[in-house]
Amino acid sequence: MTTRLTQRTQLVRDLASRHGFMGAGIARAEYMDQEASRLEAWLKKGYQGEMHYMANHFDLRLDPTKLVPGAKSVICLQYNYYPEENLVSTSQEAKEFGEHDASQDCSQLTPVRISRYAYGEDYHKVVRRKLKALVRDLKEELGDFHARVFVDSAPVMERDWAKRTGQGWIGKNTLLIHPRKGSYFFLAEIILDVEFEYDHPIKDHCGTCTKCIDACPTEAITPEGYVMDGSKCISYLTIELKSAIPDGFKNQMEGWVFGCDICQEVCPWNRFSTPHTEPAFTPSDQLKEMKQEDWLNLQEEVFDALFAKSAVKRAGYEKLKGTIGFAGQ
Repeated sequence: MTTRLTQRTQLVRDLASRHGFMGAGIARAEYMDQEASRLEAWLKKGYQGEMHYMANHFDLRLDPTKLVPGAKSVICLQYNYYPEENLVSTSQEAKEFGEHDASQDCSQLTPVRISRYAYGEDYHKVVRRKLKALVRDLKEELGDFHARVFVDSAPVMERDWAKRTGQGWIGKNTLLIHPRKGSYFFLAEIILDVEFEYDHPIKDHCGTCTKCIDACPTEAITPEGYVMDGSKCISYLTIELKSAIPDGFKNQMEGWVFGCDICQEVCPWNRFSTPHTEPAFTPSDQLKEMKQEDWLNLQEEVFDALFAKSAVKRAGYEKLKGTIGFAGQ
């Protein structure tokens, strides 16, 4: 039995790598007791803001057997999205400034930024295709089984499951961090009724570092770290928040108009991030050529062309246009 489980487990890792995933770990499917207490406390503090769905389906979030009856395992996977180049709006003066003194912060001259994960095609669709192909291949080897795949699209505690499988630790910025890969990767899960050998959590390596806490302009990360007030996070303000961004954040956006990467940019572990090889995540030439004035004068037809297949569509034209104006572009 042990030999068969070992072979199954290695098969998952081999197929995951073949389909482009940068890591795979497996946990036993069981109720998440400790995570339940933390989620309840987080919700009671109102840190979810207007993300009311976070309080829905509480048991589903914590019990994988309610998502897949008879589930025995949760396979957690990582998919790299770290880009080869960083996109920000450009202008000739910013280029000259940067060439004159590379040590200076050009952010005030190149203010318009979108999160790296949104440079290309919507990751939900890209990674889901990979997951479905992986499940098909697994069934060819193992026979039929019941499974569901998830990519940030259902009530699954993905970071906590990934932590359980040793795919990283949850850092002070509340993101999953891997000691050799950083944190620029998507998380995805396969919940299935097949047994495997199970992985174990790894050590937290944040230590005394507070770079993410210190760098967050809205103070969304609590002073001790490991807890995020989602209602203050720039990603929440620019994507999830449907009402107007409160005036108190007026001078704290630092140019971010869709998402935010600040707490990842300052994280020392991201020195190990390597560029992805996923063609679907490559930004279009039109997006790469966007200048500051282009963003300021963004028209809906341009928005539609730029983000036809992008996760940015989730915010919508009016939201993005309003955020650009709010951020002081």
